[in-house]
Amino acid sequence: MTFLNQLQSHRGGLIRLKELYWYGGRGWDKSPDQICLLMDTAGRAPCVARAPAAMSAGVAIEAGTAALLLVDGTPHWVWVAPADVEFL
Repeated sequence: MTFLNQLQSHRGGLIRLKELYWYGGRGWDKSPDQICLLMDTAGRAPCVARAPAAMSAGVAIEAGTAALLLVDGTPHWVWVAPADVEFL
């Protein structure tokens, strides 16, 4: 099962992200170990944030793994990699 398939099968469930980096000058999120609702996944999406493993290796960009997450009550598209996500 690919990472994208894992994400798709977990839609509607909770995940834990170690950290987030927000684009647009906001920088690193102040809340590590963020619990998020996984709302959807996509091969390509307009993302506003990246999780650390996706940043360092560029894994998510190459694989096109984006997740629509409910973060602090607001939906955001986030690039993620397997090392960033813990399925709850």
